[in-house]
Amino acid sequence: MGGNEWVSTSTPYLAASSGAPGDTWAAEAASEGRRGSQRIVQAGEVEAPEAVAELLGVVAGENVVARRRIMYLDGEPCELTDTYYPLGIAGGTGLAGTAKIPGGAVSLLAELGHVGVRVREEVTARRATGPEAEQLGMAEGEPVLQLTRLTLDEADRPIQVDVMAMPPRRQKLRYETRIG
Repeated sequence: MGGNEWVSTSTPYLAASSGAPGDTWAAEAASEGRRGSQRIVQAGEVEAPEAVAELLGVVAGENVVARRRIMYLDGEPCELTDTYYPLGIAGGTGLAGTAKIPGGAVSLLAELGHVGVRVREEVTARRATGPEAEQLGMAEGEPVLQLTRLTLDEADRPIQVDVMAMPPRRQKLRYETRIG
């Protein structure tokens, strides 16, 4: 990785942690000699936005659990991440609160009996909204990359949707796929 470019892969965020302390984002950044942190800005029940409702297989406006975070790289905001869970999975759990979850959300989901086995990601480019631009330190209307990730369990039931917005400057998303 040269200069300030950031190369990110999704793989570390898809499996339950090995029990190591800290969070996956901090560990990924540290492996590159950088400092990764996050701030949970909101958590709890919200009405599902239409696109999220469709991915989770619920009615638009139905309550789901959401965790909204700002991710920081070396102290600078680099990504906004909103994670949504069906209420039947996450309601009344640590996923509905603002405290950090030991081992991470994927580990807690596994403890609750919900293990992701298939992931679908979609990356699009769009203009930043006013609040996104403000939180990311950008000018309103600048482009962002939006990565939407749907995680499904063994029965093909949706268990988690992540919607991430990140400035494209210095970003590189890397995908590796094993065939066979």
